[in-house]
Amino acid sequence: MAKHNDLGKQGETAAANYLIKKDYIIRHQNWRKGHLELDIVAAKDNTLIVVEVKTRRNTEFAEPEDAVNRSKIKRLVKATDAYLKLFQLDNQVQFDIITVVGENGNFKIEHIEDAFYPPLFT
Repeated sequence: MAKHNDLGKQGETAAANYLIKKDYIIRHQNWRKGHLELDIVAAKDNTLIVVEVKTRRNTEFAEPEDAVNRSKIKRLVKATDAYLKLFQLDNQVQFDIITVVGENGNFKIEHIEDAFYPPLFT
């Protein structure tokens, strides 16, 4: 596995552990259906929380959350719709971003709740 993939996996694990400490229930990590993917699907207070995790070694070139652009949001919404249908859920959905910056064991984690709302037209 490429070194950047290792960092991404470490970041997702750190993000999931962060959420668990904040009393979130982790339903799935790296959920996939075909080409659709959700990094973390969690639950808290009867709300389904879809978390996009962005991991970087540093913020020298850009902030990690800047990678969640319009096309990424469209893919996340499409994947979330498939998830809701597959598991026959009717929960309120919230989209969060967790940024993880640094090296494994020394990450700075930022949780951006309600980071975006799904567009009306995709």
